[in-house]
Amino acid sequence: MPRFSTDSVHGHGYYDEENGVFKVPIYQIAVYEHPDRRTGKPRASDRGLELKYSREENLTVRALERLVARLERGVDSLAFSSGMAAISAAYLSRVKSGDKILIPKECYGTTQQLAQDLSKFGVECVIARSDADEFLERLDGDISLALVETITNPMIRVVDVREIAKRCAELGIPLIADNTFATPILYNPLEDDAWIALHSLTKYLSGHNDVIGGIIVAGAKNDVDELWDWRRKLGTIISPFDAFLTIRGISTLKPRFETQSRNALEIAEFLQDHPKIRQVHYPGLSDSPYKSTADKLFKERLYGGVLSFEVKGGRGEALKLMSEVKIIRPSPSLGATETLITYPIWSAVKNMPRELLRELGITEGLLRLSLGLEDVEDLKEDLDQALSKI
Repeated sequence: MPRFSTDSVHGHGYYDEENGVFKVPIYQIAVYEHPDRRTGKPRASDRGLELKYSREENLTVRALERLVARLERGVDSLAFSSGMAAISAAYLSRVKSGDKILIPKECYGTTQQLAQDLSKFGVECVIARSDADEFLERLDGDISLALVETITNPMIRVVDVREIAKRCAELGIPLIADNTFATPILYNPLEDDAWIALHSLTKYLSGHNDVIGGIIVAGAKNDVDELWDWRRKLGTIISPFDAFLTIRGISTLKPRFETQSRNALEIAEFLQDHPKIRQVHYPGLSDSPYKSTADKLFKERLYGGVLSFEVKGGRGEALKLMSEVKIIRPSPSLGATETLITYPIWSAVKNMPRELLRELGITEGLLRLSLGLEDVEDLKEDLDQALSKI
């Protein structure tokens, strides 16, 4: 089987033999000729589903789905118009009135909020710390669906997904593993029996801050079929153009991610020694409580391109730093070519109750930094000059 870098370039499997085209084109179309006038039968995609309407199947989207399924070691995948669209389909396909979903206390705020909002349909949301024994203890016969993030947001804790997946498999609980921060370079949740691996395509996979998308990778064909039908009914397939841009982005995923991870470790070490920084959260640091878990799970000695750090003083000092950086851009999101800094209390965790923020250690001085591809010395100088003004 080809190695990761080769698969990231060629894993889409597209080839137009008649015209010698090996790059995936944009099928910016709504409809296909249906049925095929030559055979009188419906046209079909490579997974055997009818080609008639791009809300259901699109050839550019199919190339993306083949590609990501190979990288995540899955049977097949489904691309959606956003990460939240993918999570919505996963929730709706699995739960019914009377069921319980187990969600991490620390995860993307809208992921948690959507699970809680399902209470209007009779679904209970249970929350627990996914980086502690608490999550394993809450897994029991009453749970119908569980979700974890491989690396948490915004405290950058590495979760032992392997142990959680093992327990879920013993109990027959489907596990959603959001693998966005780790990428398939570091970890493949399906190899540890997760039900599905999920990504926000907006982040590392597309990698250029110009795509909104999400994807689900499944290890069993019947799961793909069920989720496909939910996507069809919800109308949440990704657009052909966004699929095309994501395919292009994935071809450079490995060198981008490696550079971002090296930059993140160097910046984490720089900030750790800075007198105006109280604490740095990054699993690649030698004293990180999550380094051993990362080394256990991750296939490469890389730790991702995102870190968070606490500025001494609090909110005023954190916001002052954000206003003073020159190269680094104050903005949400992560995983792209630009280095971005964000204030989590105003973005990823803005819907969390204050008491939960305190429990998780998310303070008003906390900032999250997503490293891009700039020269790391320029980034150090930018942070240093901004810190000198607070």
